[in-house]
Amino acid sequence: MSQLESVPANKVKLQDAIVSDKRPTPPTAIQSVGTFAMRSLLKTKHTPMALMDITAMPILFLLLFTYLFGGAIAGSVIDYLQFILPGILVQTVVQITVYTALDLNKDLQKGFFDRQRTLPIWAPSSLVGAMLFDTIRYSIASAIMIVFAMILGFRPQAGFAGVILAVLVLLVFSFSLSWIWTVLAMKMESENALMATAMMITFPLTFLSSAFVDPETMPSVLESFVQINPISFLVNAVRGLMHGYPVAGDIFWVLVSSFVLLIIFGPLTMMLYRKKN
Repeated sequence: MSQLESVPANKVKLQDAIVSDKRPTPPTAIQSVGTFAMRSLLKTKHTPMALMDITAMPILFLLLFTYLFGGAIAGSVIDYLQFILPGILVQTVVQITVYTALDLNKDLQKGFFDRQRTLPIWAPSSLVGAMLFDTIRYSIASAIMIVFAMILGFRPQAGFAGVILAVLVLLVFSFSLSWIWTVLAMKMESENALMATAMMITFPLTFLSSAFVDPETMPSVLESFVQINPISFLVNAVRGLMHGYPVAGDIFWVLVSSFVLLIIFGPLTMMLYRKKN
């Protein structure tokens, strides 16, 4: 047997690639996005406690608000559950959108993006790949919340189709919202500063919305703000789709808000990204 035949096939291929003058074909945009999405999946696999934000915390919020405030606000825990589940669902997914930016900020601090300079890949593939995986994370969070709520007694009047449409609208808005946090991730010096800034934005917007109570019960000045809050449009759209209410206007404004966020913060993110590299 010759010396070459005794070498494993994978090592022969590696040697051929090293000594060959032919440059390998660069990956397509879809391939590179898929690779970075898989990278995010593997990171979650090795740190399963990171899934606590989409499992334990949403369930805790749902139990707390339903059984602590349900009787006082709606007079019935079950009736309040029908009202609050869409609000808790929106709050949960909106708040976990910041985790995309936290991972991005961590990669920037560790020099990961510096190592991408020599790679022949589509420039935003790492960002889009991470956001693609996070869309799966949002879907998992939504499924967990809805299934648990149905165990408690939640019954969507529009059936399965209404629930799916509601989750799709929520995913569209959440994907667009994530681009705000990527801009902040490029500018913030630490994860703590980024998290604090994001919470200062998301907490007032989610609580000063129609997520937890009917805006008509609020003071007139506060009600006026709640009525134009984009989160209120999102909550109304999700709630209406789940229960079969006519919410075409709310869906329209959710899509408009998503488009505006995307065309403003998407290019801004890429501009900051190129400066970083």
